[in-house]
Amino acid sequence: MMRMILILLFVSISLFAQSPDELMKNGNKFYQEGQFEQAVQTYQKILGQGFESGAIYYNLGNAYFKSGKLGYAIYCYEKGLKLEPNDEDLSYNLRIAQARTFDKITELPKLFIIAWWEGLVTSLSISAWSFIVILIFWILLISIAVYYFARNARFQRISFLSSSISLAVLIVVVVLLFVRVNREAATNYGILLQQTYSVKVSPDVKGSDAFIIHEGIKFSIEDHVNDWVKIRLVDGKIGWIQKSVMGQI
Repeated sequence: MMRMILILLFVSISLFAQSPDELMKNGNKFYQEGQFEQAVQTYQKILGQGFESGAIYYNLGNAYFKSGKLGYAIYCYEKGLKLEPNDEDLSYNLRIAQARTFDKITELPKLFIIAWWEGLVTSLSISAWSFIVILIFWILLISIAVYYFARNARFQRISFLSSSISLAVLIVVVVLLFVRVNREAATNYGILLQQTYSVKVSPDVKGSDAFIIHEGIKFSIEDHVNDWVKIRLVDGKIGWIQKSVMGQI
């Protein structure tokens, strides 16, 4: 009997649960009507169902921005760009939101070649680099097959050139994918969600204050100790903050 009740309860929940598309439409409706808090809650339900996309984070970021929660808005735009690095709408809204942050920190200068390489590596997501690797690999296989089975000398020369170029490009792209994966695994970033926070010199509430940061600031995460994280700002400043005041990208 109890088992039957649980099955009926599960079926009822499944029937009344809204699909991500329905939730997106409802969230957009709330947003257009100026009900930004309701829009936030609706978009969050989509994420709660395990669905993520640049579009969801874009809409959620916009709703947070309109609600006056700048830190949460920047966090959402950054999460969206992690999934879709070349999304122009996310990039534009992120710049608008960042322009309203209190902290204006100058990044430590990098060598041109390092900045160029990092820009190239992060220009595409891991899935996009993986797709390119697979595509070039198939081009290489087809070129090799044409070279061995073509009876025309001209086709053989073209396929040999194509396979040589494909192999060289494949090696470069595999390296880029490898670096991108390692970068993703080794480097974590966070956004401060609280309006103002005093960074500590040690992972202790009673510790001395190192410096003050404000909502929306981005930092790299270097270490964890219980409920504390060690952060580094782009200008080199280091300190400790509580996990509860930040969102990890």
